[in-house]
Amino acid sequence: MSGQSLLVPGTLSPTRRVPASIPRPEYVGKPAPTPYTGPEVQDAETIEKMRIASRIAARAMEEAAKAVKPGTTTDELDRIAHEYMCDHQAYPSDLGYRGFPKSICTSLNEVICHGIPDSTELRDGDIVNLDVTAYINGVHGDTNATYLCGEVDEESRLLVERTRESLTRAIKAVKPGRRINVIGRVIESYAKRFGYGVVRDFTGHGINTSFHSGLIVPHYDSPHATTEIKAGMTFTIEPMLTLGTHEYDVWEDGWTVVTKDRKRTAQFEHTLVVTDTGAEVLTLP
Repeated sequence: MSGQSLLVPGTLSPTRRVPASIPRPEYVGKPAPTPYTGPEVQDAETIEKMRIASRIAARAMEEAAKAVKPGTTTDELDRIAHEYMCDHQAYPSDLGYRGFPKSICTSLNEVICHGIPDSTELRDGDIVNLDVTAYINGVHGDTNATYLCGEVDEESRLLVERTRESLTRAIKAVKPGRRINVIGRVIESYAKRFGYGVVRDFTGHGINTSFHSGLIVPHYDSPHATTEIKAGMTFTIEPMLTLGTHEYDVWEDGWTVVTKDRKRTAQFEHTLVVTDTGAEVLTLP
């Protein structure tokens, strides 16, 4: 495993501005979003709007990923994605969500999720997850991927590759009539082949006009996740696999989640719509 030193919080830059002409999600400026009470199955118009939001999120992530190299700060990655979304008339969904101070999440090495972009510089051998969500036309599109920075050790590279594969396998398992726990069953059984931990307390989620609708998509085989998958449902799958334990600590910032043993972790995410025969990935660039 990489001998990189553990991360410490960096310095935050001022909050980035979003042009006043870009509509905000209802939760901006509030402590929490209004609970979603609508359906999990979406109509054709909503799905088409989600295609647009999802494509913008995917392209913003792609643009930021071009800057992943030693010496780039995570704040710079945030700037690139922020500006791309604003240039395409989308609001960065993370900005102001429950008080989150930045426009994307940047999670390095032992950070499972929700890393806050700051003055931290990427180092040769790091792995970094970019989590980007765009809001436009009243809906959200959410995606993330883990990228290699410079020369990455084999153990970390394989973790990243296999985490991506676990998402691919999970998407293929989505079929109308199945229970939602088939997703976690596929991910967990694949991860166990390599002795990886599967994070349990952070999950995929329903997404539509709401950033998080209340639908939970576990990445392990949960006996409680018995919701039937139906055509027209929109949700994310975002497995988080670890080289060690799935247990975690949270930094004092209240957001940054790190593995308890400080071993590395990777994550990939797509927003999907369930079709009559399977699932369509919306977050493709």
